[in-house]
Amino acid sequence: MKRLVESRLPTAVGSFTILAFGEEGDFFPHVVLMSTLESDAAPVVRIHSECMTGDLFGSARCDCGQQLNRALDSIAKEGGALLYLRQEGRGIGLVEKLKAYNLQDKGRDTIQSNEELGHPADARGYDDAVAILKDLGWDAVQLMTNNPLKMEALNAGGIDVVKRLPVIIPAGKENADYLHVKQSLMGHLLG
Repeated sequence: MKRLVESRLPTAVGSFTILAFGEEGDFFPHVVLMSTLESDAAPVVRIHSECMTGDLFGSARCDCGQQLNRALDSIAKEGGALLYLRQEGRGIGLVEKLKAYNLQDKGRDTIQSNEELGHPADARGYDDAVAILKDLGWDAVQLMTNNPLKMEALNAGGIDVVKRLPVIIPAGKENADYLHVKQSLMGHLLG
């Protein structure tokens, strides 16, 4: 994986530099939105796994889109980067994720539905995030996350997580069970 291109990207929340990371010819590379750092503090970083339904369409089944928007607002103000990793549906892809939605509508939780489809509860990895942060020259970050696996992966990869910045989204009618599973069965820090 390598840095493929970077460009200026003005948005509604601020001006970013957008970078693409992957292999030559990738149609769906990982994307980084980076904002200028205003201090010597470790940069604020959000590692965000792609969620088309939440990020683009505002799905109420998850908290992904709300976390993404909160992260972009914070990074635009404080400096840092959003790493948008192309690992839809906890790494199982969009089609399998939609099949999992159908199982959830029949009473399975997010873990049960993934496993019933023959997938692990969470198939994501964070080696690419470590490589991207090293490419940016960052060896210490303030990580916007509720997921302890992200912190462990960065620390194991030589990136010091000097501070965890929670991204708590209040539960709604459609995502309360989803958030409960993330907290009680997957160890997410939502309290």
